[in-house]
Amino acid sequence: NPRFAWDSYRRFIQLFGKVVFGVNDEKFDSVLKASKKKQGVTDDSKLNVDSLKKIVVKYKKICENQTKRKFPTNPNEQIQLAIDAVFRSWMGERAVVYREKNNITRDIASGTAVNCQTMVFGNMGNDSATGVVFTRNGQNGIKEIEGEYLLNAQGEDVVAGVRTGKDISKLQKEMPKSYKELFATCKKLEKHFREPQDIEFTTEQGKFYILQTRTAKMSAFALIKTSVDMVKEKLIDKNRALTRIPAQQLEALLHKTIDYSKTKDFRQLANGIAASPGAASGIAVFDVKRAIAMGENNTKVILIRIETKPEDVPAFFSSEGILTSLGGKSSHAAIVSRGMGKPCIVGCSELKVDYDKRKFNANGTTILEGDTITIDGSTGTVYAGIVPTVAPQVTKDFET
Repeated sequence: NPRFAWDSYRRFIQLFGKVVFGVNDEKFDSVLKASKKKQGVTDDSKLNVDSLKKIVVKYKKICENQTKRKFPTNPNEQIQLAIDAVFRSWMGERAVVYREKNNITRDIASGTAVNCQTMVFGNMGNDSATGVVFTRNGQNGIKEIEGEYLLNAQGEDVVAGVRTGKDISKLQKEMPKSYKELFATCKKLEKHFREPQDIEFTTEQGKFYILQTRTAKMSAFALIKTSVDMVKEKLIDKNRALTRIPAQQLEALLHKTIDYSKTKDFRQLANGIAASPGAASGIAVFDVKRAIAMGENNTKVILIRIETKPEDVPAFFSSEGILTSLGGKSSHAAIVSRGMGKPCIVGCSELKVDYDKRKFNANGTTILEGDTITIDGSTGTVYAGIVPTVAPQVTKDFET
């Protein structure tokens, strides 16, 4: 399977170059974009062996220009360099900011560990897939399996939001055996951990694997609904139902929502995937560093990205809301925003974002950096201007 081998190698060089050598991701992205354009395809999975070989050569050149050394080919050297990079990441800006904002002190955690494990591949052909699922809806808490998957892809494609995945319900038709195993696993893991789970999985040539599970990040509304429901289901007691909801997240229940009686007075720019509920208005900003600086000066900003990367997280704290043109409900932007209680819209494909010119076009309208917009994370709608808001309604579950 030469296509699989070359696809895996180009992915490895890109991730290794970024994490270990500190290469700017956009250098790799521009090579990939140009290669897809030259071959006349839109998806990475459609690139042929010849294109992938040329990408590998260019990727290695990018790394060698940065490091002034040949790209390492010895697996032992590669793994040692990767381990060192993970240990270094503990003091990276993103990790430091995250610990500060979440009050993770040295006595709670004073370092990180490194797991080395065998990899499984979702990019071995159309009998392989990868995805992310939540055992309950992360926005409203309803007991339903929610998530996305991609055929012939790796997990990073779903999480990074490089491609917008298919709804998990379609897996039942495309891969009935894997869907059945996934459904059973969701029930088993939720019962064991007594918390809604965020599960990453891969199917490699028909064989189903669980990569990881963790407590799902949910909106405040979803946390309250799941607390009430899980008490009724006898999964948890009333004391646990209260203590599992972070106090700071309850503030999100007090955030105002769009006044829908006034929306007709504002231009509707685009529609995307509603990823984290609530309304947010602010100045459109396309750069992470500018969003941080403006947010720290008490300017209300909406961070606009094509897709978000983990290193963009510091800007999430400084922004009122997040808007991306790519990605789905399982993407990095969606999950982190929900956990922070920040309104978020992802997969807004009608947005044509231009970082260099600091603008986006949507259905014939151009929004420049500095223009005001409003995002409705509950419906996925983007408006021009500042749409009025109203006080939120208290739900029955909150009263409970």
